[in-house]
Amino acid sequence: MPRKEMMIRKAFVTEIKTIIGNARENAIRSVDLQRVLMYWRIGQRIFEEEQQGRQRAEYGTYLIKNLAGELEPEFGSGFSVRILEISRQFYRTYPIANTLYSQLNWSQYRLLVSIENKDKREYYEHEAVKNAWTKRQLERQINSGLYERLLLSNDKEAVLAVARREKIPDSPQEIIKDPMVLEFLGLQRQAAYYEKDLETAIIVHLQEFLLELENGFSFIARQKRILLEEDDFFVDLVFYNRLLRCFVLFEIKTTKLTHQDLGQLQMYVNYFDRVEKMPDENSTIGVLLCADKNKAVVKYSLPEDNKTIMASKYQLYLPSEKQLLKELKRELAQYKDIALTTIDGETTDDKVNE
Repeated sequence: MPRKEMMIRKAFVTEIKTIIGNARENAIRSVDLQRVLMYWRIGQRIFEEEQQGRQRAEYGTYLIKNLAGELEPEFGSGFSVRILEISRQFYRTYPIANTLYSQLNWSQYRLLVSIENKDKREYYEHEAVKNAWTKRQLERQINSGLYERLLLSNDKEAVLAVARREKIPDSPQEIIKDPMVLEFLGLQRQAAYYEKDLETAIIVHLQEFLLELENGFSFIARQKRILLEEDDFFVDLVFYNRLLRCFVLFEIKTTKLTHQDLGQLQMYVNYFDRVEKMPDENSTIGVLLCADKNKAVVKYSLPEDNKTIMASKYQLYLPSEKQLLKELKRELAQYKDIALTTIDGETTDDKVNE
């Protein structure tokens, strides 16, 4: 068979395969949407029936228990008391069916309705749709406190504006998280690691690391060689961010950072700006990913108008929401002079609870 004819045939087969793949994806998406709407309608009917018997305090409890007793033997565990309670909450959280996202499935909505804070829930809705997160990825982002970690360096309005695509990030503080959570590396918490071990683990789990970075990152290189006269230097990890339109360099330090570390990273940033960066691209960003950091060292080692060098602490375990809120409270109180109020015996920021 002539080469040209073979190429035409191959292109034809590829096109047919694409049609089949798209049809399968659309079918799955359609089934998922119908499942979501089914549980929404069930929740709606339970809620409406409860309202009719609202004068009886236990009516709702008996209603769901009896309904599950009728449905579960015939239709399975997807109609248990717990699932019916979630369906009712689903309807109460999203009372207008037209506001439901067709891109999200029932498993994802089950995660979302468990979030009481409306702004936080809205953030994860937008990000899950925008980034096509799976249920597992959405669960990971929620459990890692992504929303709270972004609030450590941004206000709530800016975080939501980026999620809604009403605003394009224009500074590293809007997308670089501190701390960064690397629990997916599977490394045990211990006194120290070699930097090359942490770097290797990140490369092995690159997809998960990109999920943690989020918002437009692409991997470029590992151990990027820089030759300055007769001296060799190597940048640990090089990424590109299409939203900020710039290179993002990561240097890994498994010990507490020093001003020498910041100076070395500044040199790498300067090199990329003068040699690698195209004229229409923005200034390179350098991120020092460290086990611990001294904020005073960062502050006084860098210029006051610094916008390109950041230090981000990493941790190898998922933080609790309480830990993140405590850190958020401390940051806001220190840098924004936010008034504190006492609620239920615990000190909490007004800003956090908006």
